[in-house]
Amino acid sequence: MFEKILVPTDGSEYADRAVEVALGLARELGTRVVALHVLDEKLILPLEVLEEEGRHILEEVRRRGEEIEVPVDEIILFGNPRQDMAKIATKSGADLMIIGTHGRTGVEKLLLGSVAENALKTVKVPVMLVK
Repeated sequence: MFEKILVPTDGSEYADRAVEVALGLARELGTRVVALHVLDEKLILPLEVLEEEGRHILEEVRRRGEEIEVPVDEIILFGNPRQDMAKIATKSGADLMIIGTHGRTGVEKLLLGSVAENALKTVKVPVMLVK
């Protein structure tokens, strides 16, 4: 049913839970994972620093996939994670997205925004939220 599972990751605890679910499901289904890290254009750190951190995060996902014999493709992009998620999902060829969420509600959610919530609204493939 699913051939490519897209899992955006920023290396956080919440994203790590989504990676774990994506790798486990991919193993069960005999499919591949597309690990995505977006270099947030709003951050003020030098691009080289952000890119190095992003590559390290994706390498860890690939290593974990290798341990359980799940192929992992890596994508690193520069942009806005919240605004670009639908476009990225389409271009990756994924037919399922698994994304971590902080589970924020109320004022905290209103003030901080939510990449996961935006993905639910804009991504054209099924989206699984992992809390």
